[in-house]
Amino acid sequence: MNKLIKLSRSTVEKYITCPRCCFLEKIYDIRPPSLPFTLNLAVDNLCKNEFDFYRERQEPHPLFNKYNIDAIPFKHSEIDNWKNNYKGIRYKSAKYQYDFGGAIDDIWEKSNGELIIADIKATSRNNFNWNDTWNKYDYPKSYKRQLEMYQWLFKMNGFQVSNDAYIIYFNGKKDEKFFHNKLEFETHVIKLNCSTDWVEPKIIETVELLRSNTFPSPSQKCENCNYLKKRWNLSKNLKIK
Repeated sequence: MNKLIKLSRSTVEKYITCPRCCFLEKIYDIRPPSLPFTLNLAVDNLCKNEFDFYRERQEPHPLFNKYNIDAIPFKHSEIDNWKNNYKGIRYKSAKYQYDFGGAIDDIWEKSNGELIIADIKATSRNNFNWNDTWNKYDYPKSYKRQLEMYQWLFKMNGFQVSNDAYIIYFNGKKDEKFFHNKLEFETHVIKLNCSTDWVEPKIIETVELLRSNTFPSPSQKCENCNYLKKRWNLSKNLKIK
């Protein structure tokens, strides 16, 4: 029997964007350095605190009324674990021998009992427009895949899950006349219609890669691989050690 492989939502996303980086990170623990986005985390935590306030009261968040979202923050004994990056919600497959999981930002319950998965993002851009962002960049698609993977996890744990998911996007205003030690935000609530049909096939593909002895080719779109390739070619041409 194959050894159980434990992997996260970010591992599968890494496989989708670049199988080579996924392999290097999971098998050899080789990854590019990253910096903590502490301001983004602060916004994330403050928003979660608000949802927890209304969760305890079992009342809709004011954003729900503004955007006609028929839901209240979901109250469950495991909610803190599901939001914990070191725990999250998990599903184990005996057939394919994997243990897959991820940590949500928040989850809401509709009046019909279905659950809505929500994610919180923060940025600071002039004239932020979601449709333009979606059409111009790849990363919004990864946000949608993230929500779909969470939806799948809750389905596999026996919950009724809505196809609708939401991103709450906080856009920091940069052109205010005075700072006054206070950062002002525009709030964008973005509704996405999701599908989970693709999720387990991609998990299985990721697991099969991690069990193989094949070192995958780099993705042509991978910034890390392209940087290393250009650096290596330049080093050879200039005979730099």
